[in-house]
Amino acid sequence: MTDMLVHGHGDAKYRTGRRLTSNVDWSSLRVECWRHEAGRLNDVHLDCTEVAVLMAGQLQVRRTGNGETQEAYGRPGTAWICPAGTTETDIQLSAPMEEVVHIFVPATLMEETALTAYDIDPGMVRLGYAGGLDDALLVQVAATFRSILERGIETTDRLLADGMRAALAAHLVSNYSAERWQPKEPRLGPALEPVRLKRVLDYIDAHLSRELSLDELAAEACLSQFHFARLFRDATGLTPHRFVTERRVAVAKERLRAGRLPLAEIALLTGFGSQSNFNRVFKRVAGCSPGQFRR
Repeated sequence: MTDMLVHGHGDAKYRTGRRLTSNVDWSSLRVECWRHEAGRLNDVHLDCTEVAVLMAGQLQVRRTGNGETQEAYGRPGTAWICPAGTTETDIQLSAPMEEVVHIFVPATLMEETALTAYDIDPGMVRLGYAGGLDDALLVQVAATFRSILERGIETTDRLLADGMRAALAAHLVSNYSAERWQPKEPRLGPALEPVRLKRVLDYIDAHLSRELSLDELAAEACLSQFHFARLFRDATGLTPHRFVTERRVAVAKERLRAGRLPLAEIALLTGFGSQSNFNRVFKRVAGCSPGQFRR
């Protein structure tokens, strides 16, 4: 694998956001972690391939790459791929992206992977402009890099980074080539329109400190409970109960990072009712206790 320094385009594309950690650079790999505010992002031409994985936040994302417009609902674990050579315009975020891991790799990495791993003519490999992805491997790679960003890079991380880079490149070539990847077919039948969905999401955020019922969320969308539950899951990939739980945990993480409030007060502010319930649910969703996460 040819070593080269990757110059990401984060500073040009994400001027309305802010970095949450220092970036890390290895040969043929750059990783950054950002928060992006709602609104329009800068247009940019990509000289390297970017993989973005949303770690916290829920929102509607609209973007256009080389004239192809996409819309997708983003929640923790949703990923987007922007191939090198793409001119990306009209990027609209309906709400803040609270935490996003951006992975930048050179265009030549895909070509070398195609040749060495799959014996494919590098000239035949072109990644698709793929978005709204639910891909466990991309999430795992992003989570691993985020843990390195949060604790600081160590000398032993080079070997890990090389392995993750190779796995990522092989995964992209084998699953997201322009010929292989196709966007999902538009859903037939009624859907939860973006305006109604945003109204419900705003309502959830505004009342997160108390118990929420399916009936009041359905009323906010002007739908019956049955139709709301089905359409909400179609739109977000989660049941209303699971969505609210993950939202409570995401907001709790932000308060824990601030490091000021006692755990019992955070439990009340995020609607868990008690510290014991907060500990139990947070550990189930996040994989560690609130105290461990804060440390």
